[in-house]
Amino acid sequence: MAKKSGGPDGLQELKAALKRKELGRLYFFHGEETFLLSHYLGQMKKQLLDPLTESFNFHRFNNETFDIRDFADAVENLPMMAEATFVQVDDIDLFKLNEGDRNKMAEILSDIPDYCTVVFTYLTTPWKPDKRLKKLWEAVEGGSIVEFAKQDQRDLIAWVTRHFAAHKKRISTDLCAYLIDITGGTMTALSGEIDKICAYSGAEEIKKTDIDAVTEPVLDAVVFQMTDLLSAGRYDQALLKLQTLLKMQQEPLAILGAVGGHFRRIGTARTLLDNGRNSSELQKLCGIPDYPARKTMEAARRFRPEFCKKAAELVLETDYKMKTSFDDSERLLELLILRLAQEARNGQN
Repeated sequence: MAKKSGGPDGLQELKAALKRKELGRLYFFHGEETFLLSHYLGQMKKQLLDPLTESFNFHRFNNETFDIRDFADAVENLPMMAEATFVQVDDIDLFKLNEGDRNKMAEILSDIPDYCTVVFTYLTTPWKPDKRLKKLWEAVEGGSIVEFAKQDQRDLIAWVTRHFAAHKKRISTDLCAYLIDITGGTMTALSGEIDKICAYSGAEEIKKTDIDAVTEPVLDAVVFQMTDLLSAGRYDQALLKLQTLLKMQQEPLAILGAVGGHFRRIGTARTLLDNGRNSSELQKLCGIPDYPARKTMEAARRFRPEFCKKAAELVLETDYKMKTSFDDSERLLELLILRLAQEARNGQN
């Protein structure tokens, strides 16, 4: 049985097992970075299966096709004209099976044949093991639990740079960080955006205008841009950013939550500045990468502490009105931006 593991160590052990060509018998894949999950799933299939006999030795189940008896048969089936079989089960919450199926599953997972590798993947169903179900949990824990978490910014920048280079394109470190920030920082999103940017740009070196021309930023990134425009005194453009968000059919409450979160970070940054601290402290306190931390510190330098406090009050007031009044939520958001702009005029350094 594979050595039990989780988190980053689980991924490192999976890499090592692939390198040694000594994969275990039971794995549980989960996490936000679905690009990596799919990549390593493909690497396992490539190592274990022969394309000529894959149809006989690869078995896959999902919510619609899963049956405990069929799963048991797939695990027990001897490989045909090959050395191994591979069983993939997608988005099945083992801990919500009925008691009989849970007990049967525990027996199967505790005695997987040497020739079989089983992988449970969690993409749309959350990975939430229930350790109170001891028999099943012990069987699960005997496998390898691998979390595919979002990569840190340094690794992502190197990865993005390599992918642009594969297209014979150059990109600066700062623009890598910018692209990571506006796409949400997952490899899945970045991969598609890199292809679009390279197809659009006719130059060898990528410019910010190339990125902005074809990349649709995520909610938090647009809110960051909007509040950054406020801090720069470009109030009309900040309002246009809000209208962009509304046209993207973003929920007003979600937009408000992102605005509130950003101004809380600006308030924290302002406090750090007043105490002689730098962006690395903001990174630690708020759990954000280097690029947005530096940008937030730059924005905070333009505001007095009084503005940060007032901004927080206005966000809370708007939140209350959205939830308790019959006023239009989009209108309340527009009023918030206008009031923030007015306060910003009076509250800048």
